[in-house]
Amino acid sequence: MATTDFEYCMRTVLVFEGGKVDNPNDPGGRTNQGVIQRVYDGWRRRKSLPLRSVYQMEDAERDDIYRNQYWAAVRGDDLPAGVDLAVYDGAVNSGPAQAIKWLQRALGVAVDGHIGAATLRALDECTDMDALIEKICARRLAFMQSLRTWGTFGKGWARRVAAVQRAGLLLAQGDSADEAIAVEGGHVKARLNDAKPVPQTATPDAAATGGGLTATLTQANDAIAPLADKSDHIAMLFTAMTALGVVVTIGGIVWGIYARKRRAELHDALDLAPATPVAAQEGA
Repeated sequence: MATTDFEYCMRTVLVFEGGKVDNPNDPGGRTNQGVIQRVYDGWRRRKSLPLRSVYQMEDAERDDIYRNQYWAAVRGDDLPAGVDLAVYDGAVNSGPAQAIKWLQRALGVAVDGHIGAATLRALDECTDMDALIEKICARRLAFMQSLRTWGTFGKGWARRVAAVQRAGLLLAQGDSADEAIAVEGGHVKARLNDAKPVPQTATPDAAATGGGLTATLTQANDAIAPLADKSDHIAMLFTAMTALGVVVTIGGIVWGIYARKRRAELHDALDLAPATPVAAQEGA
């Protein structure tokens, strides 16, 4: 399989990631050329070096972090041209495991966030790299749209993903891709621990939101029903409570249908197993 030059992918990612950034709304926190302080601290500890600000990171340190923690983590040297850029850029922005899941979903293989023999075999057997790149980028965009931070950073993320897809398609076709152009807001980390809350589903009989209240109204109606014929006011109250019980029950059922549908959508977009809570992922 022909692969894209790592240096080209590196240059592309660095353009998107920008320079020194300390946006209070960025889940990654203080960042220098796409590397957050926490990742830089971890790298320095493993090298038995004293900790310091990520703003003091040297180019050689940056390159080592990118190559070993992201490119190697997604097995960039084993990925086809164009696919390697799509997966690598996603790994830097959302973590290697998440980017690998997009690749695996696009290939239709078991999703575990690790590239092994089955994933590589599926890549070897793939005959339409253009479609594969488009699927990877579509999965990535759906993931981003399921984050609480989409409203703030979605425009920049969408432009970054679109640019990566365009470059990836050109590379897959054997053409030279244009040099990347910086995208405002596209550098912000898109992380699983910023996912939108997954709605709770309803109980089978009526929905958790309305079932308890419906039962209470039913008991009250049973208590006042014998008195309804003796007082117009009680009759009106009985009618109103009956109507309210119907509304609550229907509302609970409607909410249950919506919650189950939305829950399934989020689980799919976030690559979560059913009933699996959202867990944080480490990334750049």
